[in-house]
Amino acid sequence: MTAPRDAVEMYLRGLQDRICAALEAADGGARFVEDAWMRPHAQADLRGGGCTRVLKDGAVFEQAGVNFSHVEGTRLPPAATAQRPQLAGAAWSALGVSLVLHPRNPYVPTTHMNVRWFEASPANADPVWWFGGGFDLTPFYPFDADVVHWHTVARDLCQPFGADVYAKYKKWCDDYFFLKHRGETRGVGGLFFDDLNAWGFERSFAFQQAVGNGFLDAYLPIVEKRKATPYVEREREFQLYRRGRYVEFNLVYDRGTLFGLQSGGRAESILMSLPPRVRFEYGYTPQPDSPEARLGQYLKPRDWV
Repeated sequence: MTAPRDAVEMYLRGLQDRICAALEAADGGARFVEDAWMRPHAQADLRGGGCTRVLKDGAVFEQAGVNFSHVEGTRLPPAATAQRPQLAGAAWSALGVSLVLHPRNPYVPTTHMNVRWFEASPANADPVWWFGGGFDLTPFYPFDADVVHWHTVARDLCQPFGADVYAKYKKWCDDYFFLKHRGETRGVGGLFFDDLNAWGFERSFAFQQAVGNGFLDAYLPIVEKRKATPYVEREREFQLYRRGRYVEFNLVYDRGTLFGLQSGGRAESILMSLPPRVRFEYGYTPQPDSPEARLGQYLKPRDWV
């Protein structure tokens, strides 16, 4: 019988393969370059490795990163124990696939997806495991039909697990991907879940797979619909400016980024989520009633389905 951790790893490696193949087909102009890595043996408190795949300068994606990692450590860092003080100092193991896609066309949204498994082994106590992850969408020039489609896929994949699951994890996503210092959400939301083990392994794992498998169903139709939309330099510059909000969230709030850096993880893989090009502008305010000003209407939680 396959051990739970082995089953999760087998699924995650296959998910990375399937997502990369689908994104290459959608892009049509570039391929992923693989960077397999291992932690140095001298670093005794952190072991393991991963496989980072990055597509650059494609026809659709300016940069797309899809990362698999399996790392272990001797002490959980603060980002993982803030909600679980009883696990402070525990040995741990983490498996995950994470991706961030930065399209070139401002009319194709940026997106993020992550599915992960954690296991902690506190002293004098049984091991504790949990699943986490989700996906969210960050458009620059939103279309209601795209956002409705995104949330419809999210709702439908949650439905077999309970009538309240979508609403619970949608709200968690809205609350999590919120830039407090800006008073706005990072985008139009999606799903976010963590600490999932109350359902038992089989059902929790099935939900993780539903989220991982549902990502392409949610995202690729939007890419196909918007990737050939004409745009001008003003719209490109606005995209680069709004990418700055993505940088702010990932470096200030994102628990995955903080966990990776606090645990001594591989910086190149952790920071692959950052856009290849971005700009900051002091005191920028869009023109009233402009397409750029319209984005502000979408940066607060809303029921889409």
